[in-house]
Amino acid sequence: MNAAPVSQLEAFFVYKVICDAPHYIARGLYAIWCLPLAVYALPFIVMTNQEIARRFSRLAALMELRGDDPFRLRSYRNAAETIEVWPTPLKEIAESEGAAGLQAIPGIGKAIAGKVIELLDGGTFAAWERLTAETPATLLDLLELPGIGPKTAMTLYQQFKISSLDDLRLFVAGGGLAQVDGIGAKTAEKIKESLELT
Repeated sequence: MNAAPVSQLEAFFVYKVICDAPHYIARGLYAIWCLPLAVYALPFIVMTNQEIARRFSRLAALMELRGDDPFRLRSYRNAAETIEVWPTPLKEIAESEGAAGLQAIPGIGKAIAGKVIELLDGGTFAAWERLTAETPATLLDLLELPGIGPKTAMTLYQQFKISSLDDLRLFVAGGGLAQVDGIGAKTAEKIKESLELT
């Protein structure tokens, strides 16, 4: 009994399946291997008071970069300053007294207490995730360089798509700083020197 003839399309499909199978198998194995890392990494982040304070400081800094409500960012910054030096671990307070216990700390209201609990439970909070989806957190690294303040950092991001130190290195190497308003020759030289040290 003769087999039915195979069309060119069917032959091509079989060929693609055979050729691509190792690629998709490898990707599947890679995803399976990475999944536990993604799932289990967050619980091992130790949420000390200092780490919680750092998260709120970074939130305030990113909001300042964006030109967000100064009252809100100031409340996050004040909360960070208080949390950093608070004698009792917030984790203990949250476990024993819940959000009400956190709100007894000066500068921590209902909204910030909720974010603290989110941090303790999952290692992040929704407001941070929303913000960084719109504005990369790596922009904050640019502020560590002399001559780059919030306004310049946002100009680099909005006009030149610079969102990290690596992006800035490539930009500087191509002479891009000469195109940025507010960055003179001396400032540009300081930025170049600082990048060489990072």
